[in-house]
Amino acid sequence: MTPDKLAALRARYTATGGADIDDPDFRKAASLQFSDGDRRKWPFSDPATLLDAPFRPTAADEGFADLDVALVGVPMDLGVTNRAGARLGPRAVRAVERIGPYEHVLRQTPMFDCRVLDIGDVPFRSRFDLAGCHADIEAFFARIVAAGVIPLAVGGDHSISRAILAAVGRERPVGMVHIDAHCDTGGVYEGSKFHHGGPFRQAVLEGTLDPERTIQIGIRGGAEYLWEFSTVSGMTVIHAEEVTEMGIAAVIAKARAVVGDGPTYVSFDVDSLDPAFAPGTGTPEVGGLMPREVLAILRGLAGIDFVGGDVVEVAPQYDATSNTAQAAAQVLFEQLCLAGRTIARRR
Repeated sequence: MTPDKLAALRARYTATGGADIDDPDFRKAASLQFSDGDRRKWPFSDPATLLDAPFRPTAADEGFADLDVALVGVPMDLGVTNRAGARLGPRAVRAVERIGPYEHVLRQTPMFDCRVLDIGDVPFRSRFDLAGCHADIEAFFARIVAAGVIPLAVGGDHSISRAILAAVGRERPVGMVHIDAHCDTGGVYEGSKFHHGGPFRQAVLEGTLDPERTIQIGIRGGAEYLWEFSTVSGMTVIHAEEVTEMGIAAVIAKARAVVGDGPTYVSFDVDSLDPAFAPGTGTPEVGGLMPREVLAILRGLAGIDFVGGDVVEVAPQYDATSNTAQAAAQVLFEQLCLAGRTIARRR
């Protein structure tokens, strides 16, 4: 540091406020945070919303007008096999403070570039009827998709993905990047096909998911014998230990090769993370991914034809730290960035 350099810094910054920023990408993010000079909105004030987006529960009644991305809560966990509680996931993710507005790796400020709203939760007719809840989810998301809006869902258990895919893949089957500890391609158990261990078998059989354009990442645990459908149908499965062996760059390259240029859905189960990072889930599996690995994979997908996504299986009562919900909210933000790239191409 020379006297001349110090003098230049003093000339530039002595009389400025925290919102006085030169970099254009940084300035976009700052414009969402500051008002009245350097005054910022308190992150702990006002009712909580998903990613701190504006809340408009009337959006469906208004035909989702002036909207690019809909953030939707799906508080339903009637499909779990063991520990319940993911119905509280949307509320826990809404309570997370200070996610975004800037994605420093992708250099994106999606709330600046896209019209994003938290439109509330799926309106369910009955909290007791699993099949009925699936019908309600499918009908609600079909309206979002028909309006040309990209849906991002926060569950709820993983069975909700079948119903969402029924809407997103109605016109043509979509590919999928699925990050999870479990393949979730099991069959009918105890008379039900709607449980959280089988949404992707059902989606394939219903014609809404293309198995040959589907990759499942982070798979592990003692339920491997249930996932035969994945390989038989043509899905690509990368186990958790293979992620380490391959390296993140190779995993990203494989994922992009599998999904190609076609429409792609991204489904993230928080139990893909090792329970050291995310204990708040119904089916934890030791030996999982680190949050940094998951974020790198998602960032590596930037530019795919992203048509929707979900974050599921957050059961906050099993996590006294709130780390699980924090990780889920960050993944939701990364999915919003993927949506932003798709929207930019559409324009």
